Amino acid sequence: MPETYGAHECKAFFVVESVYGQTPTNPSMIGIQAESVEPALDPSLIKVRGIGSRDLTALKIGLRKPTLKITHILPYEVPIHFIQHASTLNSLSVQVLYYKGSFGSPTDVISLLYKGCRIDKLTLEGGIDDVVKATVELVAQDVTVGTSKISGAVYSEYSGCLNSNNVVIQKGNMSGGSLTTVERITDWKVSIENNLKPVPVVRGTSSHLLKYLQPRHRDLLGELTFEFEDKTEWDEIVAVSEFSWKFNLTAGSSNYLLFTYCQWNEIKTPTKIEDLVSLKARFTARSVSIG
Repeated sequence: MPETYGAHECKAFFVVESVYGQTPTNPSMIGIQAESVEPALDPSLIKVRGIGSRDLTALKIGLRKPTLKITHILPYEVPIHFIQHASTLNSLSVQVLYYKGSFGSPTDVISLLYKGCRIDKLTLEGGIDDVVKATVELVAQDVTVGTSKISGAVYSEYSGCLNSNNVVIQKGNMSGGSLTTVERITDWKVSIENNLKPVPVVRGTSSHLLKYLQPRHRDLLGELTFEFEDKTEWDEIVAVSEFSWKFNLTAGSSNYLLFTYCQWNEIKTPTKIEDLVSLKARFTARSVSIG
């Protein structure tokens, strides 16, 4: 008799699709080193009422809304292997596997295969007392429920993780040049919000599935916490200066996130009798590149 699954009996993998909503044949599935995974599905039920009854007369499906939320620990070898798709907006197939026994020869498998996924929102953060993590929110076209791995698939995983020793943060001019290392930051968080729009159309069959998943306006935001050593950020917000921030994920690679044409949204220096003074600053950027 099957037993309840534990988090240690779950893995997540992805592959880039060449055709939107279709998992490639014999795919090479790459592991997503996850701290938590939250698969979800909303059928958007249409609740039909009519006179003559207090109760519903019918329930009809609306636009199917499959979503995934993953807290991803960036691997040491290729930190951006998954999060880069917040910028590329490649469509992905993401498989969440629950299994008993060894992963090489699993039993009692539950497979949730999300197809036509794009990253709607990415939040990447790090600090001096934790590893670098990404919260990734994906929207999909459809999900297939099964009891096995993908036929012909090869599954591989990266290992290790990044911490503050592996990250170098640099500040430069508005276009990303003249970069210099900043060594006053204790915590940082950046986000890319793609504001994806599911677009359904009337098409006889499969009208409950979106046909397009289109990006709209993009929001590029960041939050930094500095040790309050000088008045640089106060001068910049008063002068309405523009600058860039580069987050180098240097472990084992030259991967980075570069936010350009940034301005400070807000800065503040909370001052308490029992603590040292820090400066908390939020910025908005006009462009980002992930490499």
